[in-house]
Amino acid sequence: MDFFEAVEKRRSIRQFTKEKFTDDFVKKALDAALLAPNSSNVQTWDFFWIKSEDKKAKVVEACMSQAAARTASQLVVVTADPRQWKRSVPSLISFVERVNAPKVVHLYYRKLIPLTYRTGFLNCLAPLKWIASTAIGFVKPISRGPYTLRDLQGIAVKSAALASENLMLAITAQGGATCPMEGFDEWRLRKILPIRCSAEIVMVIGIGYAAERGTWGEQYRLPTSEVVHEL
Repeated sequence: MDFFEAVEKRRSIRQFTKEKFTDDFVKKALDAALLAPNSSNVQTWDFFWIKSEDKKAKVVEACMSQAAARTASQLVVVTADPRQWKRSVPSLISFVERVNAPKVVHLYYRKLIPLTYRTGFLNCLAPLKWIASTAIGFVKPISRGPYTLRDLQGIAVKSAALASENLMLAITAQGGATCPMEGFDEWRLRKILPIRCSAEIVMVIGIGYAAERGTWGEQYRLPTSEVVHEL
């Protein structure tokens, strides 16, 4: 299956068959997810692959027992946490040193990333960042933000969403099907899984083989002319 076929075939499947979707296929899809583009390569995502049947049953309940979760062979919970930059940066610094990256890259990970991702207690650094970027912005174009932890959370969620799409396309390319779910009880999921308090649950992905009536109808999208603007 080529890329465009996988994109066209991918659907949000609401009902899966009882056939087991193998672990090897899921692992391959997770490897593909980790290759997704992400902000500054800081990789502030985490993927909770639910292997325990007991935990799976609890996650299904937290997803309100909807069919996409209840009938899924596999479940993956995707989270985004900007504070995971502290996990990534030491490894990134070692990497840029090993490959003899340009000096500007060293400075980026040693200085700019910590400056960007530190917000201080109750976002106390946000006003200072806003003043500095606004002042520079009078002279030349500059990125306006992020300033607050919430701003950084939005960036982390974008990266996790890109990775989730990679995962779903990789499952489709292997003959499987997926359903990204936003309908879940976040409080209950946090009780079941070791999710950091600073992390946001982006989605729960159901994985399996599509049932014959896995969707209620054909795919529909708005006409290209309504959403693509040539300027």
